[in-house]
Amino acid sequence: MYNSILVPTDGSDGTKKALEHAIEIATLSDATIHVLSVVDRRLYLAAGEEQKDELQDSLHEDAVTAVNEVATTVREADVECTTAVRDGVPYRCILDYADEHDVDAVVMGTHGRTGRDKLASLGSVTERVVQNTSRPVLVVSIGRE
Repeated sequence: MYNSILVPTDGSDGTKKALEHAIEIATLSDATIHVLSVVDRRLYLAAGEEQKDELQDSLHEDAVTAVNEVATTVREADVECTTAVRDGVPYRCILDYADEHDVDAVVMGTHGRTGRDKLASLGSVTERVVQNTSRPVLVVSIGRE
């Protein structure tokens, strides 16, 4: 039933809980897990001119680190894994990636970053993904902050 599962990550601990479920589903279905992190362009575009490039580079490095950490866990579970880093508005990039790769399901946590990072996200990425896709989305409750 599932050949490919998308797990978006922002590097937060919430991804770990969602990932446990994705790995279990992938193992039972012999599915590939796609790990995606999105560099939220709104964050660096809002920065001052002298800070934009440095902030964009830093956010990109964080996204690569997040994807690599999740991919390591997936591969250690002996599940096939594909990784990607995109630049844009997170929920839109997640939806676009899911369409481009025709994933069978999306698995993500109820929320990701906290504090200042959460305020910067300009709304719930998970909620927007759920509202704007016809694909199954498993939303894993990761508890309260």
